[in-house]
This record gives sequence, structure tokens and C-alpha cells, in this order.
Amino acid sequence: MSLDMTQVLTLLQEHQLLTATVGNQGRQFTSVTYDSRQVQPDTLFFCKGNFKPEYLTAAKAAGATGYVAETVYPEGAGMTAITVSNIQQAMALLGAAFYGYPQNDLFIIAFTGTKGKTTSAYFEHHIQRTHTHDKAALFSTIDRVLGNQPDQRFKSDLTTPESLDLFHDMRAAVTNGMTHLVMEVSSQAYKKNRVYGLTYDVGIFLNITPDHIGENEHPTFADYLFCKEQLLVNSRTCIINAETDHLEDVYQAAKTSTPPENIYLYARKGAKLQLPLDLDVQFSNDEETLKDSAFDVQSISDKAKSLALDGTYALSVPGDYNESNAASAIIAGALSGATAAEMQTALTTVHVPGRMEMVTSSQYGTIYIDYAHNYASLKALLSFLRRQTDAGRVIVVVGSTGNKGVSRRKGFGKALSEEADLAILTTDDPGYEDPRAIADEIDSYIDHDKVQVAFEMDRKTAIRKAIEMSTKNDIVVLAGKGEDNYQKVNGVNTPYETDVTIAKNVVEEN
Repeated sequence: MSLDMTQVLTLLQEHQLLTATVGNQGRQFTSVTYDSRQVQPDTLFFCKGNFKPEYLTAAKAAGATGYVAETVYPEGAGMTAITVSNIQQAMALLGAAFYGYPQNDLFIIAFTGTKGKTTSAYFEHHIQRTHTHDKAALFSTIDRVLGNQPDQRFKSDLTTPESLDLFHDMRAAVTNGMTHLVMEVSSQAYKKNRVYGLTYDVGIFLNITPDHIGENEHPTFADYLFCKEQLLVNSRTCIINAETDHLEDVYQAAKTSTPPENIYLYARKGAKLQLPLDLDVQFSNDEETLKDSAFDVQSISDKAKSLALDGTYALSVPGDYNESNAASAIIAGALSGATAAEMQTALTTVHVPGRMEMVTSSQYGTIYIDYAHNYASLKALLSFLRRQTDAGRVIVVVGSTGNKGVSRRKGFGKALSEEADLAILTTDDPGYEDPRAIADEIDSYIDHDKVQVAFEMDRKTAIRKAIEMSTKNDIVVLAGKGEDNYQKVNGVNTPYETDVTIAKNVVEEN
């Protein structure tokens, strides 16, 4: 793989990003990176994000011969300097070119939404693995799966990786024999141009509620919604949950670049929609328990009927809210050529790490661990558990992230007030904030006439207290962390045992 200056200049000029070039115009680059520690001879280095000039000095010393930036740096004297108006967009375009446009060799199915992206992506990945005989890659919040060997599967650090990493991993997936890719696309991926220029074969919009609004994320809800909608604008075929809030905005965004015949709307049977739109697919619940559920999927429009996806599906992941996620995956699977039989088989064996994990105990209440990390997801989880368990008390251990998702704190207070009996407020990923201050803010939104509140900033101790105060008829919900094995504290990923491990250890000790 390589990139020469002719390709670089042509691409940047085509997208009106190039502002100037200085130095040798005949360079050939055999490596690209934004990390000075990964520089090799003849590397094209990108000065992006939290860039410091000393990074360029280090890159030059390691053999970088060119750099791309929004300004010229004296530290890059002697290198070919390529200045652009937007470094993130330039990096995405040049990264795709360097890795030979691997997206062209993959059928890409992408999910976005405030909640449900990861679960839906896992549903879809299982469908595609069955349909393609294990030739499906996955880019998710939890795992990055580039192939079928153990060393081709690893934990993710971002829901949607930086563009250079994204195209590098796509190329690796193609090299490993993958033909399909299922990926989550975050609003930050569009805000920071990580997926600039990328087109998806199928784009799925699950839902939108206020989240990720704060000084380090989206300045307003309108900006958040706009970034979410860009997935539909950049998809050849769109699938939209017609029960989402702001349906009119979402549907109009899809129509800007996708003809109506390539837009599929789905919803639960009998749902009240914000717009008088005709559904293509509807689903209805047959049976649900704490371990699984069964639901019917029915085509309504002629274009949906041609997909031959009708039938009853059994889902191994509990929660009536997950049936909507599964319905979106079924439509996407059918669009990729998967049969109803393949999808019915696949969905019975899905396991999503950190989603509705259950730990049972003969002495204490039943413990549920879930990544629920905003109002919509925590409300859906707690209300489902109440309906299914006839619980004595609902005891919830929860915190909130620092320096991002500030609106979640009010949402947690609201969900706890509506569905919990006792809340232990604790630490999540506090970042650079004081965990107790975050907990106090959540507490300010809780109705104390309905919910008893306790504080314990050591999360492990909070989990132990919640379990040990429970009785057999209670349920204990550990929310927000799922199977995360670290906590982000003052810029450091601090090792953490995971909520699941801690819960199991408490039960086993007693």
C-alpha cells in the first residue's frame, strides 16, 4: 500500500480541502499515521486533534517525510507540507485511498441511535455470520472483529474508530476473507469527520433522545440530531424506526439522498406514529420472559413482501425493547440476501456482553447487569424488569460519566424516580470531574418521596452493599458499565474488575 503526491493533491483538490503545498512534490508515502510512535520511513503524518508540535518533531526523527496539517509548522522543515482547511476530512479521504478503498469490497450495514446500537449490531452480526458462513466483520462499542482467528478479535476503544484506523481495519477484514461488515456509527463519528466520504449499503436509524450534549460533545440537541441523520444521508438504503422521536426530521434527512423506494419504515403493531406514514414492516410480541422472547414480523408494503422476511422469531436476549432492535436487524439482513430461516436460527444464539447479564443467588435478590446509560435505556430496562418479575424492591446502582453526556444526569434522576425503590449513587467514568459532584447532580433530580437514596463513591463497595441489602424477592440493577473493565479517571483508564465479576464474587463469598 502506498500513496503518491499526485493522488494526495487530486483528492484534496476534488474536495476543495487543499490550501497549499511546500517542499518536494514527488514524494511517495508507504505509511500513514497520526501517532508519532507508529511512524516508519516515508510516512505521511497527520497533525490532528490534540496535536502538539513536538509530535511532528518526533515523527520527522522517525522517518516521516510529509505531513498534513491546517497550518505550516517550523518543526516540519525539510518535509513536504500539505496544508488543508479540515484535517479530519483530509485524513479520512487519504486514509481510504491509502488502504485501497476497502469499503468497496464489503457490504456495509451501519446502525445509529441514542440507544440500542450495540445490541442491534450484535443481532445483525450473528445474522451475517450465519448468512455468509462466518465472513462477517464487526465494529462495535464492545468488540472489533476483523476475522475468525483469536488474534483478529479485540476490544474497542471507540464506538467508531478514527478514520485511519477504520480503513486500516476494513482492509484487514477484507484480507481476512470478510465480505460483510456490521458497524456502529456514533454521532461523534460525524461530528469529528471519522467517516467522512464513507457510504453504507444499509443505514439504520433506531431512535433519538437528548444525550451526548455538553462542552466536549454536541453543543445543542439540534447538532446531535443533525450528526445522527448523516448516516441516512450517506446510505444507499435506509431503515428507520417509525416510533422514534423527531420522525419528520429523520425521514426528510433520508429523503435528501435516498429515493422513497429505498427507505423502509418499521414499528410495533398498533404504535402511534408522529407522522401519517405507511409502514413497510410491523412486529408484534408473542411471548416474553426474563430469558428470551418470541415475536412476529409481518411485511406490509410490496417492497417489504419481496424480502420474504415474515415469520416468528425467537430472541435469546430478553427485553421487549430489544424486539425493535431485532426487527431492524431482520430487515437489514433480508436486504443483504439472508433468508428468514437463516435469521431465525441466528437470533436464538445471540449473546451481547454487558447487556441484560443475570447473576442469581439463593440468599439475595436477582442481579441484572446492563450498559443502560441514559434515561431511555434505564427506563426501558427497569420497567421491563418490574413487569416480568413482580419485584419486591428495585435497587439500582448507577453513576454517570464526567465531561460528557451531562444531560444523562437529569435522565437518570427521572428514570429512578419513575421505576426504582432504592438508588445507590456511585462512580461511573468520572473523567476529570468529582464523582460525588456528579452523584449530587443526579440526586437533585430524584423525587425523594418515591426513592430512597444512598451514596457510595467506591463502585465495588456500592455493588456489594446493594446486593447484601437485597432479599430474595428484590432485584438489583447495576447500570451503566456493563462489562467495561476500566474506569476513566483523570485521563487514565484505571483497571476495574467489571460489574459482572464483582457481583459474581459477592454472591460466591456468601
